[in-house]
Amino acid sequence: MEAVVEKRERSALEGKFLTFILGKEIYGFEILKVREIIGLMDITTVPQTPEYMKGVINLRGKVIPVIDLRLKFSMQEEEHTQETCVIVVEVENTSIGIIVDSVSEVSDISGGSIEEAPSFGQGIDTSFIMGLGKVKDKIIILLDIETVLSSEELEMVGQLAEE
Repeated sequence: MEAVVEKRERSALEGKFLTFILGKEIYGFEILKVREIIGLMDITTVPQTPEYMKGVINLRGKVIPVIDLRLKFSMQEEEHTQETCVIVVEVENTSIGIIVDSVSEVSDISGGSIEEAPSFGQGIDTSFIMGLGKVKDKIIILLDIETVLSSEELEMVGQLAEE
């Protein structure tokens, strides 16, 4: 028996996605995972965490860990602008803030407009990409937020939220 994770059916992927910009690319999260979008606020750094784990914020009395998605994806860190914001998502009953360059819009993407993520060969992990959405003349990289973070990272995020 092969340990191959089956890709979800394309029709199961269709739906509404919150699209956002990182660098020159457009990405999307399933809208059902998104709790809210907030402006950048003061982040309390937490020692002994990876570089992309920026720290925690206090959002209406709740401590929320914040991740810089640019750094998580090994992109160069950029100066934050007026457009920079935090998308608060819900992953395994934990709220996580994700810093992105800017939020675009909510796109309704049909299953027929979603291609499987291409295979780039051995050693290149694309498991966090649900698919590639084609909207007008653009390609939107659809991310599975639950696999963007590994289980160890989710555990660390959960511990930060509890402290």
